[in-house]
Amino acid sequence: MKKNKVGSIIGIILVGMLVLSGCSSSSNRGDKTSGEKIFTIGISQLAEHPALDDTRKGFEDGLRELGINAEIIYKNAQGDIPNTVSIAQKFVKDEVDLIFAIATPSAQSAKQSTSNIPVLFSAVTDPVKAEIVHDWEKVGGNVTGTSDMAPTESQLKMFKEINSSIKTIGILYNTSEANSQIQIEEVMRLAPAQGLEVVPVGVSNVNELPQAISSLVKKVDALYMITDNMVASSVELISKVAIENNMITVSAEESQVKGGLLITNGLSYYELGKQTARMAKEILVDKKDASTIPVGTAETTITTVNQKTLEALGLDENLPLLKDAIKVGE
Repeated sequence: MKKNKVGSIIGIILVGMLVLSGCSSSSNRGDKTSGEKIFTIGISQLAEHPALDDTRKGFEDGLRELGINAEIIYKNAQGDIPNTVSIAQKFVKDEVDLIFAIATPSAQSAKQSTSNIPVLFSAVTDPVKAEIVHDWEKVGGNVTGTSDMAPTESQLKMFKEINSSIKTIGILYNTSEANSQIQIEEVMRLAPAQGLEVVPVGVSNVNELPQAISSLVKKVDALYMITDNMVASSVELISKVAIENNMITVSAEESQVKGGLLITNGLSYYELGKQTARMAKEILVDKKDASTIPVGTAETTITTVNQKTLEALGLDENLPLLKDAIKVGE
């Protein structure tokens, strides 16, 4: 009788252990028990500066808003193009579900590293000229994304709207960045129709910027800042020199205005990142092939003005182009 009772007790204990074991393994599986897919996304960013950082933040926030459960592996190349190759190759080796490449060199390296893993890019001006995609509509491979091509014509019009006497505008750019050369060609094409002459000055590294900007402001009436990654990293220096020389600055995008430049009618890199996140959903969740998704451009543009810079330059706050502008730097 005692043996039977002991046996029953042991049996109850064993059943209890099995139940607890089952509960433990279930909790360890987490999302896997619900059947929810956890995607692995590798983010390759060329460098750290506000525009590229905003693109990444917008992308990550967009994924969360869309309910995409993703493990993000973030790598920054610190402005070193060979690093973008190593980063892309590591993502391929790790067999991530998708690569998000921020800026032209990162996108080019990702494209060269894989023809199987879907690649999305952003902060790329002309992906066709940069040989990242075959065509804006029919991308022709595993790579697509969003372009940060600025509304250059409307931005150039701003110079005369602020000061009709402006005749020459200066542009600083990185000589090794293909993205910048594409923009300069577009500015040179459109500027004559606005009665503007363009003086471009190239630099090969960030250490050359102080001397280049000091020299440039002596030759021009105003400055136009394109979406150049090296130049963007020194926007505070450029805005300081411009203000000291009482010089108007128009930017291709809003983060440079937050950094001290005067004004833009441009895109939001944060919103561009969120737009790219919607593409990620199409690929990862809706199972669309990247080759079927056209390259996107910014869906909206915003006029943004730096209030402190406006006051420092002594400009009229009632200028018509400032009527609906968003003010920053107050």
